[in-house]
Amino acid sequence: MGLLNDHRILVTGVLTDDSLAFGIAKRALEEGATIALSGAGRGLSLTKRTARKLGDVGEIIELDVTDPNQVEAAAAELTTRFGRLDGLVHAIGMAPPSCLGNGMFASPFEDVATALHVSTFSLAALVGACRPLLQKSEALGGASVIALDFDGSRAYPAYDWMGVMKAGLESLGRYVAKEVGPDKIRVNMLAAGPIRTVAAKSVPGFSQFEDAWTEKAPLGWDVYDSSAVADTAVAMLSPLLRGTTASVIYVDGGYHSMG
Repeated sequence: MGLLNDHRILVTGVLTDDSLAFGIAKRALEEGATIALSGAGRGLSLTKRTARKLGDVGEIIELDVTDPNQVEAAAAELTTRFGRLDGLVHAIGMAPPSCLGNGMFASPFEDVATALHVSTFSLAALVGACRPLLQKSEALGGASVIALDFDGSRAYPAYDWMGVMKAGLESLGRYVAKEVGPDKIRVNMLAAGPIRTVAAKSVPGFSQFEDAWTEKAPLGWDVYDSSAVADTAVAMLSPLLRGTTASVIYVDGGYHSMG
């Protein structure tokens, strides 16, 4: 019997098979979940192609989190197809090029606002639209929302405004958890160490992260292996962590606690 038997879960952000979201969706399927994926714009066709590598995906829906109409339409489609949600994985993040590797004074507000809308505000938009579905969860302990994170407690080289967005995501996650907790919906952030994904390629000087984690993470860290992240996500989606909410769960080899 799988940890996620009879769980109905929406996983956003699956573009390629090296993404954290793909690894989470794959493990959730292995643990018995029924999965819906979402994609946006030109990325939707990529999501559909990548979904073939997962096999039994229940639904693929179009979801541009910056378009309120699409957010509502996606929730309506999930209501029709699934009837409820037991889990939601928020793996959505994007910042215009000016926001990464250029320091904090080069980005125009319009670019920062775009990064905020896609990477941070979208968590509230998505949970708000899906709240009625999450309230209907039949899982022990209720529904689970996971927001993929990257340690927002400190400043990292070249991460710049995206670091601010992750710090905002962590704060927003706590406030959303406070609001939906009475509905037996828990909201946690999963702060993964650096993994070589398509998203990572947009971060200038990503090799600096690799070097830092290699030197300081007590457990070591492999930027090509996201399996520990996927396993932790499965535990967070399952009833095993039903008493945990408003928390940042680190899967980074212990790096975040080192000096």
